[in-house]
Amino acid sequence: MAVCGPRDCTDEQAAAARQVGELLARAGVTVICGGGTGVMAAVAAGVRAGNGLVVGIRPGPDTTGASPDLSVTIVTNIGEARNAVIVWSADAVIAVGGSWGTLSEVALARRRGGIPVVVLDGWRVVGADGRPVDEGITHVTSPEEAVQQALSVA
Repeated sequence: MAVCGPRDCTDEQAAAARQVGELLARAGVTVICGGGTGVMAAVAAGVRAGNGLVVGIRPGPDTTGASPDLSVTIVTNIGEARNAVIVWSADAVIAVGGSWGTLSEVALARRRGGIPVVVLDGWRVVGADGRPVDEGITHVTSPEEAVQQALSVA
């Protein structure tokens, strides 16, 4: 399961990501994330606190900036293209918060198809007519609901 989110997140988003990580660890789920700061560090801390396994997919040529709570760090040296690696390695994607990178992960997950995409306190995409383009995206209001939705259909 992938958990995505901005490196510059709010305290509330960090707390939610940490709780998502703890809940996924308790469920026995291996978590994949970008492995950096913000939401990525918070989810890694939550997984670690829940005695789970968390894999960080780093964009650069080394482990600089990697969260110390990662169980495994994969160095890619492919920049933001690592977002595709994260999404293609997951059975479901939970996005906590929103940034351009997070939006790209949500879009890549939808483009991939066949996996649940759950958004907590993040992007709502609208079409040119102003109506929501939410097909295949579940918006939730709590970490518990995010995990429940992702696990129920993954």
